[in-house]
Order: sequence, then structure tokens, then C-alpha cells
Amino acid sequence: MAFVETPSPTVPLDALRDTDPEIAALVRAEERLQGETLRMIASENYVSAAVLRATGSVLTNKYSEGYPGRRYYEGQQTVDPIEELACARARALFRAEHANVQPYSGSPANLAVYLAFAKPGDAVLGMSLPMGGHLTHGWDVSATGRWFRSSSYGVRRDTGRIDLDEVRSIALHERPKLIFCGGTAVPRAIDFAAFAEIAREVGAVLVADIAHIAGLVAAGVHASPMGHADVVSTTTHKTLRGPRGAMILCGAEYAKTVDKAVFPGLQGGPHNRTTAAIAVALREAATPEFGAYARAVVANARRLGDELAACGFDLVSGGTDTHLLLIDLTSRGVPGKPAAKALDRAGIVVNHNAVPFDPRRPFDPSGIRVGTPALTSRGLGEEHMPRVAEWIDRVVESVRTGRDGVEEQVRGEVRELMASYPAPGLPVD
Repeated sequence: MAFVETPSPTVPLDALRDTDPEIAALVRAEERLQGETLRMIASENYVSAAVLRATGSVLTNKYSEGYPGRRYYEGQQTVDPIEELACARARALFRAEHANVQPYSGSPANLAVYLAFAKPGDAVLGMSLPMGGHLTHGWDVSATGRWFRSSSYGVRRDTGRIDLDEVRSIALHERPKLIFCGGTAVPRAIDFAAFAEIAREVGAVLVADIAHIAGLVAAGVHASPMGHADVVSTTTHKTLRGPRGAMILCGAEYAKTVDKAVFPGLQGGPHNRTTAAIAVALREAATPEFGAYARAVVANARRLGDELAACGFDLVSGGTDTHLLLIDLTSRGVPGKPAAKALDRAGIVVNHNAVPFDPRRPFDPSGIRVGTPALTSRGLGEEHMPRVAEWIDRVVESVRTGRDGVEEQVRGEVRELMASYPAPGLPVD
């Protein structure tokens, strides 16, 4: 069973409406949009009302440069315990010796790792962005690809899975200071032990970026990088269902190095409201209900993959072990971008995405990426996945044939289903 929270009966928008009715109206419109649509962007989710409450608290007013017990501002009597709670809960949940919860988001967290363990010009190795990696793993359009001598690995053409032989070959040739594993469009489980063996062989620091799978790791649904990776970075939203923040986890021997890289190395005071919300989300993630939720996320993704394959869709790697599916639309004769826009109009929110060895441009790629975290948060189960696959099939086919009326029809059907599965944290109309 998925973990489904009772939605909030009201949201206190009165003050916002009185001060700025335009913004209040847009917030309300976003509430309706999130409530009526099937959100399938793999990096999005619904947070609980408790997490929302923490992010809108008076902690917004407080500045707290430094770390608990070592601040540059006074008046930290409540802020210090909040950050200490968040760190303790992160250490316990992920079985880490040290946790830093101050990074503003995933990209600054990864930049802090570079600052801690490398110097400009050092060699780094990460997964190629078109193959499923992240910008901050050394891709050329990112600062990490400009400031460091980066190399990239990919997946095998025949399996769509990470080519560990290629990883080892490049690592032996380039001798990188850092090796990143993890990414943004990796549907298969990551072999942290194999990456660790390669990193040890070349004397590299192994960084596991688990931003997408942190909730699955916390619940034991995906193998943990702890004990294999030297450093683990992650966002706190996505499958972890927290606020838009980040964490860095590591062994005690790297604690001071990581902390100095985050502050004062990259940023000033942490966002205390986010720290509190991270603490709340970590407490929620330690519950049996969250474990059931994470298992349902993966079960839904696998069932959806089976149903999409039965509809004739080509799935990169043939399926998924995680929360997401990467779909190559080449055989359907429809590029990813028009498909994603048509699905959005039909109330199914996905993103267009490059697929491995994609001949098309990054902003007009061949594929779409879909995920199950948000729909599982609403209580949808495996029994709903055939219908979701059928909706996707109908809309994509309508793009190919130019058939009118399909998007409107599907949107109505989506709206009707979503009305029966209220979203956590959203008001009930």
C-alpha cells in the first residue's frame, strides 16, 4: 500500500490574497493544476502538510551562518536544535557517520564535493548527460565541465545499462580525482560496489549522487551506497518527499572537509525553514508507511513499464528497477517534445528527454521520461497502471495521426480519476 496522507482541508492564503491577489491567484491555480493532473515527472512529488508548514514557518526570518554551536549570529537557541535533529535523522536513516543538511540544492551540494576533494583542472569522470547523467557530473555546459578536465561514460547499445567495462577503461586512462555514479535518467539499479572497486583501483574519490533514488535507498528498496562511496550527495525532494534542499553524507574522516566546503566555501547562512522541513521529511521516511510507499513506487513503475511495452513502446534497458522509465519514441514516429506537450495538455505531466545515442538535439530529443513517485503518493496502485499506459498510448498516437479531440477526452478522464485520489498537502475544494 502507498503512504497517503489526508489532504489539508484549507490553506491559509488570506494574508497573501490581501497583500498580493495576483500571486495568490497563481498559487491557487497551481494547487488546482497539481490536484487535477497526473504528475509523472520523475523528479517531482507531493510533500506532506507538515513539510509545507515547516517551509512556511517563521524560520524564514532567521539568519544562521555557521554550524550549531559555532554560529556568527546570536539567537540560535531554537535553530541549532533543529539542524542537529535534521543531521541526526539523516545519519540514522542512511547509516552515515556524518551529514551536512545545509546545501541549498543538489547542484550546490555537488559543487561542494568538488571544492572539498578536487582542484580546478583535475580529472573527473561522470556519466554522460545524454546517457542519463547530471549536468554537475562534469558535463561541458556546466561549470564542472569547464573548471575540471572531465570525461564521461555511457551505457551499452545492446542493453541500455551502464557499461562498467567502459568506466574502468576510461578511469585507468584518465586517472580521475573524482568518479561520479548516479544520474537523472537511470532506470536500472546502480552497482555501487563495482564503482567502488574501480575507484580504489585508480585512487579516486567515489561520489554517489542518489538525488533520484534517496527515498528508495532509505526504505531499502534500492541498495545503499554507504560503505562503498566515499561521499554521497542527494537532494531531499523527489522520492524522499521533502523540501527543495540537499544533503551530503560521508564518513567521519571527511566531515570537516565537507563542512568547510559548504560553509564558508560556497555559501552563507542555511535556509532554516528548509532545514526544518528536511527534518520532518526524514522523520516521515523512517516510518513503516514510507517503506510501503517506496515499494509501491517501484511496483507501479515496473507494472507501468510492462503495460507500455505491451502497447508497443520501446523502453530504454527494457524496463526499470527504480521509480522511472525512459521511453524512446523513435519507433512511434513522434519526437519527445511534441509528445510531452500533448500529454501535458491531456493532463499527464512528463518531460521530454534524450535517450542513449539519441540522434536528435537535446531540446528536441527522441524520448520522454516518466516516473511514479507522485502518483503513488496519491494512492494509485498497480491496478491503475494499465489505464495510465492506455492514456499515454492514445495521446502519443494522436500526435502521430493528427487526430483531434483525444487530448481533451483524456484530460477529462484524468481529472475524474484524480478527484478520487486527493493529493497530500493540497486543499480539498
